[in-house]
Amino acid sequence: MARKVLITGAYGLVGNVVYGHLAQDPEAYEVYGTARRRHPSDRVLEDHVHEVPEGKFFLVDLADFAGMQRAVQGMDTVVHMAADPSGMSGWDSILDSNLIGAYHVFEACRRAGVQRVVFASSAQVNFGQRIKMPPQTGDKRAPVGLPVTHEQPTRPPNLYAASKVWGEALAYVYALRHEMSCICVRIGWVTTEDRPPLGKIAWSSTVWCSQRDIAQLVERCICAPSSLRFDVFYGISNNRVRFADIAHAREVLGYAPQDRAEDYADD
Repeated sequence: MARKVLITGAYGLVGNVVYGHLAQDPEAYEVYGTARRRHPSDRVLEDHVHEVPEGKFFLVDLADFAGMQRAVQGMDTVVHMAADPSGMSGWDSILDSNLIGAYHVFEACRRAGVQRVVFASSAQVNFGQRIKMPPQTGDKRAPVGLPVTHEQPTRPPNLYAASKVWGEALAYVYALRHEMSCICVRIGWVTTEDRPPLGKIAWSSTVWCSQRDIAQLVERCICAPSSLRFDVFYGISNNRVRFADIAHAREVLGYAPQDRAEDYADD
């Protein structure tokens, strides 16, 4: 029987990538999506949009608790991708989308009996660890002591990253107090062009994650044993120098990234 999966933010870049990946296997997944508008983010290439069928799409804002309750009803897993992705819209947007919205998703899932929530966090929760780059690059924006691990304290450098720390804390609370399985994925730099940004290879190569690698990692979180109640994983490709550890995801989930930033260095 196909697993019913709801993806919030299904028309954002990563949400749409994950939606398209899961929808390719209808025997394993019955995939639904939510978004606050019926068109893709500017970060999604027009010819790469995966359309969510009308009968499996919920037009709902994260601030609408009743709407979120309707959307999560009957789902086995909710992949919470929706958020203000930059914080550039100001505090009010972060408050509604990333703080109140995250609570609405977790609480709606609890009330509906959803078994698992996969929460899209960000590698930015530890970007405050960036002091200077390893000697081979000379880029002072990157961290000493790579890679950062999931066991280190968070160091968010901005309000967006701080809002993701809040989401991870909610995941822990709901796993601890409500017997839900809540898994956090600290997503690295996923780009529209699906390659490290040109001219920024020194820093971006440490945090870059390909679209197929992040889709694989999220799917492995969805399919992890029910005994996995709470954990945190970094979504980064198999880059030579990495900002954060991916060994934990390899060991626990069997994550096997297929791409490396260095493969694009000479393009």
